Amino acid sequence: MLRSVEILAVLTGVAQGGERFHNVHFLPTAEFSLDCFICQRTRRTTIFNVGAEQALCTSDDVHGRHPAAARIATFATTTEADAQTLRVVIDYWWAPFHDAKRDVEASALSTHPWVRVHFGSYCPLRNEAGKHSTQSNLIRPCSTHCGHCDATIAASDEAPRIRILD
Repeated sequence: MLRSVEILAVLTGVAQGGERFHNVHFLPTAEFSLDCFICQRTRRTTIFNVGAEQALCTSDDVHGRHPAAARIATFATTTEADAQTLRVVIDYWWAPFHDAKRDVEASALSTHPWVRVHFGSYCPLRNEAGKHSTQSNLIRPCSTHCGHCDATIAASDEAPRIRILD
């Protein structure tokens, strides 16, 4: 059955000009935990890229990485004052199965959903780009610093929200 999930992530403290401006922007990739009916394992980190027709399940050492029947359907960002918001909608196929290794039944939304979203920056002092991420299982609030000049470039006051759409 086809399912959809919405992910909302907000970065605050993102300067829009001046000395602190690091051109913080969301990158077109995300990682999300899904119960994968292909390898029949629950809570698999699945890698998504905007425009790709399928995702990549990281599976485990036995099954290895494999294509997953999932994709990013919507990837939209908005900027207001000193905050940037990312909205991602992921479409994925799901079918019931039993994870023999964990001895649990799969669910349409993993029992412990987890998400990581990536964002980039550009340091005006060093003229170098940086890559960063925020994820749902960090202690909040948390700040991200430029790896080149150590300026605080963004904060994550709340975990990315995960909501099943049906």
